[in-house]
Amino acid sequence: MDKTYQPSAIETALYQNWEEKGYFAPSGKGDPYSIMIPPPNVTGSLHMGHGFQESIMDALIRYHRMKGNNTLWQVGTDHAGIATQMVVERLLDAEGKSRHDLGREKFIEKVWEWKEESGGNITRQLRRLGASPDWSRERFTMDDGFYNAVQEVFVRLYEDELIYRGKRLVNWDPKLHTAISDLEVISEEEKGFMWHFRYPLSDGSGELVVATTRPETMLGDTAVAVNPEDERYKHLIGKTIKLPLTDREIPIIADDYVDQEFGTGCVKITPAHDFNDYEMGLRHNLPMINLFDDDAQLNNNAPEKYRGMDRFDARKQIVADLDALGLLEKIVDHTLKVPRGDRSGVVIEPYLTNQWYVKTQPLADEAIKAVEEGDINFVPKQYENMYFSWMRDIQDWCISRQLWWGHRIPAWYDADGKVYVGRSEDDVRKKHNIAADVELKQDEDVLDTWFSSGLWTFGTLGWPEDTDFLKTFHPSSVLVTGFDIIFFWVARMIMLTLYFKKEVPFKTVYVHGLVRDSQGQKMSKSKGNVLDPIDLIDGIELETLVAKRTAGMMVPKLREKIEKQTRKEFPDGIAGYGTDALRYTYYSLASTGRDINFDVGRIEGFRNFCNKLWNASNYVLMNTEGQDCGQDGSDDYTLSLADRWIVSRLQEAEKAVREGMETYRLDLASQALYDFIWKDYCDWYLELTKPVLWDDNASTQLKKGTRRTLIRVLETTLRLAHPLMPFITEEIWQRVKPLAGVEGETIMLAQYPTPDDAKIDNQAVADIEWLKGVILGVRTIRGEMNISPAKQLEVFITNADANDQRCLTENNQFLTKLASLESAVYVADASTLPPTATSLVGSLEVHVPMAGNIDKDAELARLDKEIQKIEKDITLLNGKLSNPKFVDKAPADVVAKEKDRLEAAKTSIAKLEEQKQKIASF
Repeated sequence: MDKTYQPSAIETALYQNWEEKGYFAPSGKGDPYSIMIPPPNVTGSLHMGHGFQESIMDALIRYHRMKGNNTLWQVGTDHAGIATQMVVERLLDAEGKSRHDLGREKFIEKVWEWKEESGGNITRQLRRLGASPDWSRERFTMDDGFYNAVQEVFVRLYEDELIYRGKRLVNWDPKLHTAISDLEVISEEEKGFMWHFRYPLSDGSGELVVATTRPETMLGDTAVAVNPEDERYKHLIGKTIKLPLTDREIPIIADDYVDQEFGTGCVKITPAHDFNDYEMGLRHNLPMINLFDDDAQLNNNAPEKYRGMDRFDARKQIVADLDALGLLEKIVDHTLKVPRGDRSGVVIEPYLTNQWYVKTQPLADEAIKAVEEGDINFVPKQYENMYFSWMRDIQDWCISRQLWWGHRIPAWYDADGKVYVGRSEDDVRKKHNIAADVELKQDEDVLDTWFSSGLWTFGTLGWPEDTDFLKTFHPSSVLVTGFDIIFFWVARMIMLTLYFKKEVPFKTVYVHGLVRDSQGQKMSKSKGNVLDPIDLIDGIELETLVAKRTAGMMVPKLREKIEKQTRKEFPDGIAGYGTDALRYTYYSLASTGRDINFDVGRIEGFRNFCNKLWNASNYVLMNTEGQDCGQDGSDDYTLSLADRWIVSRLQEAEKAVREGMETYRLDLASQALYDFIWKDYCDWYLELTKPVLWDDNASTQLKKGTRRTLIRVLETTLRLAHPLMPFITEEIWQRVKPLAGVEGETIMLAQYPTPDDAKIDNQAVADIEWLKGVILGVRTIRGEMNISPAKQLEVFITNADANDQRCLTENNQFLTKLASLESAVYVADASTLPPTATSLVGSLEVHVPMAGNIDKDAELARLDKEIQKIEKDITLLNGKLSNPKFVDKAPADVVAKEKDRLEAAKTSIAKLEEQKQKIASF
C-alpha cells in the first residue's frame, strides 16, 4: 500500500467497481432486509441532514448484507411539485417567458428536459458518500410504474368514498397560486400592529370595539364574537352591528373560544380568511365571504372602491377610511406570528377554495392501532407520543395543488360540471357510458407530493401488481427519518399502506435528530453556517467557499457578515477529509433522537483515525508479506500472551459493535470500534508484537503465531468496521485477504464477524491489564519527571503478591521492551531501596531510582500534588460514609465498597508520605 493514506486516490475507483459489479443488488439468499430511502427532491443537493441520514441507512444495509440477509436498499427521488416547477419557471423567466407562454404540455416537456439534464445531482452526491442502494431499481415518483400506483390509489379511495371534493379553507400561496401544506408554511414572529375599530350597533345604542391584526379582512366579517361568560357583553348577544364600509349587518354571537383577556374581548369573525374563524363559522352556520382572488387582490365580493387592490394596499386604504369615519380608536404595536411560504417567501393567505380531500379518520384509526399493538415500533419510543397526538386529532387532508408539474388528478368534468373519476378518460367513458362526442375536461390540479410519496414503500416494488419484489421485501425492515416529517410522511405512509396492502409499510421507525452547527444553531444560508458534505469530503478553497456561501445574497450587510464569518472560521478553506472520516463523525454523534452539533474539529480527529488504521495495516503487511502466517490449517504455531489477549478483546469488540448496530446506537458501535482499533490493536497489541517479531531468539512457532494473529485480527477488524467506513476497509482488505487465507471479491459480501466466547482467555486479559498498568506507571514517572522515553531505566517492583510476581516473571520481556527498561526486579522490602520516584498500580508499587534520573524538587512537588488529590478523595468518602441517608439506604455491598476505597486511599497517603520523606532526605 501507499505509505500515506489518500482517500481521494481510492474512493471514486472503488465505488465505480462496486456499482459496475452489481454488489449492491439483493443476493436472493437469506432472510429479507429492506430499507426504503426517503426520496430526496429531484431539485435538491446533499446537505448535512441528508449526509447524516444516508450514512445511517448505508451502515445498516452494509451490516445486514454482510450478515447474510437478502438486502434491498430501494433508492429514488421525489418529483417535488412546487420546488421543481419553481426551478423551471425561473429558467424561463431568465428568457423573458412564463409557463403560460408555453402552455401546459410544452411546459411539462420543459420540466422533463430539465429533470433529465440536471435532476440527478443528488444521486451523484449519494454515490460520493458511499451509499450502496440498488441503483438498477432507482425509481422516480413520476415514472410510469409509480404513476399507475398513484392513479389506482386515488380511484379506489374515491370509489370507497374516502376522497371527496369540497370548498374549505387552505394555506394559499398568492405568488405560486397554489394551496400548500402546513409543512411548507414557516411561521415566525414579526413586528406588526393591532388596530382597534369601533363597530356601531344596528339599533344605535352604542358601539363595540374589536381588535384585529388584519384590517383588510374586515370587509368579509360575518359576525362579532364574545365569550358567553363576559359580563361586559352578555346583554348584546343576539343583537347585530352595522359593518363599516359595507351595507351589511352582522350578528353578535357567543363562543367559548373567545379569550376575554385578549384585545377588547370582542373578536371579528371572518370565516373565509382565518382558520379559527372558519371553525367558528361552521359551528354557528355563518356565511363565508371570500374577499380575494388567486393573487390576494380584492375581488367583486368587496365594495367597488377596493376591488382589484392588493391586500396590503387595501389594508392601508381601509384603515384610512375608518379613521376618516371616526371609527379608528387606536393602533398599538404588536408582535405576531406571520405565516410565509417556505419557497415563495410571501405571506400565506387562508383562502376558501374548491379542493380535493382525503377522509383521514377511518385511515388513522387503523394506523394508531398498528403502533399501539407493536406492529410498528418507534426508536426512540417517546416519538410514539408525538405520533399519537397528531393522529388522534387528525383533520381531513387536502391533496390537490394548483400546479402543472405533478400527478394530475384523474377526474373529468362534463359541461354541467358533473365529476367523473377513473384511471383514464377512456376508463371514465366506458364506466359511465359517455359518448365520444360528449366533451370531458380533466381537472387542472395535481396531487400533493406527499400523496404520491405516501405510497413509496409498495409503489416502488411494483404495486398494484403482486411482484416478487413486493412479496419479498414488503413490509420493509426500518424507516430512517427525522422527527419533523413523522406526520406529513411517516403517518401517511402507514395509513395508505395499511389500507391498500393490509400490512404495515415498515416494522421500525428509527427517528434521528437534526444536524446543527457546532453552537447548536440550525444550519441555514442566512446564518452563513451551512456545510456541504461534499466540501468536507473533497475539500474547497477559501474563495470558492466564500462565493458559495454568499451566492444570491442581495443584502450587502448580510453578505459582508457571512464573508467575514467564513474567513474567520476557515482561513485556509476546508481540507478534504475523505468520505470515511465524515461518515464516522456522523456515527459518533448519532445518539437516538437527539439533535447533533457538528464540529469540523471532530472530522479532523476521525481523519487521524483513518490514518492510524492505514499505518497499522502497513506495519502488519510489512511483517507478514512473504512470511508464513500459519494459514495452512496446521497447528504448528504458538500464541503469545499478547496474541491471546487481542483475540479476547476482539470478541468483546464484536459484541459491542453488533449490539450498537442492532439497537440503532451507532454512536456506541462506533465508539467501541474506535477504542478497539486505536487503543487495543494499535497502541498496545502492535507494540506487543515487536518483542516477538524482532527477537532473534524467539521460536519459529511463536513468530508464526504472532504473524497469524496480526493478519487475522486485522482482517476481522476490517470486516467489523466496513459498514461504518467502507472505502478504507475495502482498500486494505484486498491486500490483507490472501495473507489471512480469505477468499472473496469484495469485503461488502464477506461474512460479518460473530463473537465467540470460547476464544476469550480471561487470564490473558488480566495479565495484559497488569502489564499495561505497570508500563503506564513507568510512563507516568517519565512524563512527570521529564525523563527521556529512550533512556533505559532500572525499575523495582514492591508490595507485589504472588500473582504480581508471576506476571513479572512471565512477562519480563514484554515489560522491559515496551517500557524501555534495563531491568524490572521484584524487591520484597521497599525500605532497602535507594530514594525512588514511585507510581502506584493498585496496591503494587513501581519504583524508579532518583539518582541520575530525577529532579528532587520536581518529584517532591509531584508527590505533594498526588497527596492533595488523594486527600480530596478521602474528604469526599468520609462525607459520604458519615451521611446516614447514604449508609442506611444504599445497598450493603455499595457501602462496603466505599469503605474499602477509603482504606485504600489512606494506605496510599501513608506510602506517599513515606516516599516523600525518603526523597527529602536524599
